[in-house]
Order: sequence, then structure tokens, then C-alpha cells
Amino acid sequence: MFLSVFDVFKIGIGPSSSHTMGPMTAANRFLEELKSADDPRARNARPAALTVSLHGSLAFTGVGHGTDRAVILGLCGENPKSVDPDRMDAMVAAVEASGAVSPPGHGTYRFRPARDLVFDRKVPLPGHPNGLQFSAYDTDGQLLLRRTYYSIGGGFVVTDAELEAVKTASPADADVPYPFAHAADMLEMAARSGLSIAQMKRANEEAVRARRAVDAGLDEIWSVMSGCIDRGLAQDGIMPGSLKVKRRAKAIHDQLAPQWQRNEMTPLMANDWLALYAMAVNEENAAGGRVVTAPTNGAAGVIPAVLRYYLQFETGASQQGVRDYLLTAAAIGGIIKHNASISGAEVGCQGEVGSASAMAAAGLCAVMGGTPAQVENAAEIALEHHLGMTCDPVGGLVQIPCIERNAFGAVKAVTAASLAMKGDGTHAVPLDICIETMRQTGLDMSDRYKETSQAGLAVNVVAC
Repeated sequence: MFLSVFDVFKIGIGPSSSHTMGPMTAANRFLEELKSADDPRARNARPAALTVSLHGSLAFTGVGHGTDRAVILGLCGENPKSVDPDRMDAMVAAVEASGAVSPPGHGTYRFRPARDLVFDRKVPLPGHPNGLQFSAYDTDGQLLLRRTYYSIGGGFVVTDAELEAVKTASPADADVPYPFAHAADMLEMAARSGLSIAQMKRANEEAVRARRAVDAGLDEIWSVMSGCIDRGLAQDGIMPGSLKVKRRAKAIHDQLAPQWQRNEMTPLMANDWLALYAMAVNEENAAGGRVVTAPTNGAAGVIPAVLRYYLQFETGASQQGVRDYLLTAAAIGGIIKHNASISGAEVGCQGEVGSASAMAAAGLCAVMGGTPAQVENAAEIALEHHLGMTCDPVGGLVQIPCIERNAFGAVKAVTAASLAMKGDGTHAVPLDICIETMRQTGLDMSDRYKETSQAGLAVNVVAC
């Protein structure tokens, strides 16, 4: 299985890749199956009504993550990349008022969100904590089609059969020049070929698409990331949700900008800008704006923040450096996803912000001239110091502690890259061992700390 850089980095909307983008994509998939399924049906049977049930983490924190809205929009035929954030409220309100959806290429289906969209907190689905079940009925209430999907993190959506295939597939089997499944494989191939990690990742990408398409796609990813930072720096006010959390990025930017213009360099200035960029992205994400999974929405601020830091503070930064950064980060993200998880509902926030920090550290180390061994070391340092991090969003919203957590993930990434560059790549804990430790830690972690808002800050902040 080849995991492309464009699988790792997906353009979509906030606030969650697994709870917003994934369910919207699942709804799209169900509509396609509804139109093309070969399942036996009675003569002239026509779907007339739809229902959806959400299970596991989607049921517990789906309201705060906008899962219900995402399902409604998906059943309207909208997809995460192209949906207009400014029109979403009106589209959802129209469905709630009419009790029906009319996706392009289909007829009109009865769908009453208050009755037909169920948050089932009692019955988890067996494949993954983020499960959805879609059903279609004819005018007599006869079931015509039922499908189960799992939103497995980072916007990835699979069926039961596909989930099993994902578990057994290996990047080592992919038909690409450098099919590394583990960091050790990656380092061995780099040593044998004399190529950097970015060069190997690019060779894999160019095995399935033209170089021009690869570069255009990478440039689009960074354009959306950078635009998200800029929008976050320009917005103020209160973010959506019951917590009434105030945006802070614009106010912090307004303090830092005059200092920067006067060239007043303070010891913490680089850190301040770095944290600011991450917070700007995640405030936009919390508000349902346009973001890039990196590798998830909940961790979407780390990689863009470190990349903007590179462009602002590193002499010799270039467009090619931006591309190499993204390619290197995606290579590390693919290894983590294959051998552990990037889903907060599966392994906690170590799999989201921890993975993002490791990816950003690797990317920054690479564009600062690090060797493959130093890049692997940087990723390991960053990931190691996120091990055990829980996912306990207050109120089920991707705001507290998520926004500040991205800022610290970015700071750790830069620190990890700097430490790795000071060494020769030799270190005691291989990245593969660190990833396996994250996987085991996630298995041991109580579900109450895995994006269910049943413990940790999610309980204690409310109790206060």
C-alpha cells in the first residue's frame, strides 16, 4: 500500500479530520453506493429515506466536533475540499427545516436530522472507535441498503473489508522505487541510494504522477496552510461552542508585529512567532475554516507553524525547501500511521500532536541540511516527548487544550530538530521503537482519555 503525500495532507474544513471530514466523506461514499450498488432489490424499489447512527467517539464528542453537521452536508453532496464554509450554516438549516436532502444526481430523500441522525453511545462498532452506519429505506420502510464505515483518523474512511486490508497491507509491497515500511528500512534505502528522504519520497510520488503534478500539489498544500495562518492572524472574536473561548492569535500578532518591524529581537521572539502561527491555524480549525490535515485537523497547526518559522527565520529558505519539508514530513507520517495510529480516538493525542511534532521536526531537520540519520533522530526526539499524551477535549470541542497544545508541539519540533542537528544521528532509541511504544501506550490507555471527553480536563474543567 502506497501512502501518498496527498493522502497525508488533505485539504478540508475544521474542526476535526476524524469527526468532521471523515463523516462527510463517508456520507459521500454512501451516496455513491446508493446510486450504484448491485445489492438485490425488489423490482422498482427506490430509496426514499435515509438514517445515520454514530458510534464510539463519534457519538460521545460528535456534537462538539460538528459530526452531525458534517453528515448533513455530506448527504447534500458536499465534500470536505470544496464545501464553502460560508454556506454551511444555511445548507444545514435548510435540511433541518425541510426534513430532506437532495444531493446532485439523486432524487430527494427524507432525512430529518433530529430523528434520523442518532448518537448511539451504548453500542460501539467493532472495527474502530469512530464508527458510522448509514441506511436507506423505500417508501414502505423496507431496508434497501446498509453500510458501515470507520473514520480512522486524518480524514481516512474505510469499510469493514477495507479496514482489514489496511491492517494487513504494507508499504513494503507498494510498486514504488523506495517502499519503506519502517524507519530502519528508510535509513537503509537512503544509505544504499545516496538519496535524501525527500528525494526518495519524491521518487515514490513520481512513480504514480508527473513531477509537475507533484510540485503543483505540494504548492497547493502550502498555499492553503499559509492562507489558514493568515486568516487566523486577522480574525478575532469568540469561537463557536459552549465554552465561548476567545481568539487570541490576532491580539498576540498585534503585539509582536511592531517589535518585528523595529527589529527588536528578544530571546523568545522566534518561539513567540512559532506558537502564534500554530494557534492561528487551530483557531481557524476550531471555527470550521479551511485547513489541511497535518496529519489530522486537531494537530493541523504544528506543521504549518514550523514551516512558516523556517521561511521567516532560516536564511536560505526556498520554495524547494518547502516542498522537501512536506515530502519528508509525509514520509515520517506514513511510517507512524502504518505502524501505530494518527487517531486520537485510537491512541490519544500522542497520535495527533505527537505525530505532527515528529513530522515537523523531521521536515525542519531535512531542510536545515540534516542527514537521513539526523532526520530520523529529530522525529524520534519529538515523538518520544509526547508519549502518553491523552485526548481530553473540554466540551468535546477542539479548543481546550488543543489550540495551545499545537503551539507546544511546534516548539518541541524545532527543539528536536536543533538537538538532532547538533549530533551525528546516533541515538539510543530508534524511531521505530518509539512508534511501537506509542502504539502499545495507546492500547493500554483507557478509552475515557481517547477523544470521548469522559476524563481529564474534559471532566475537571466542567466540574470547576
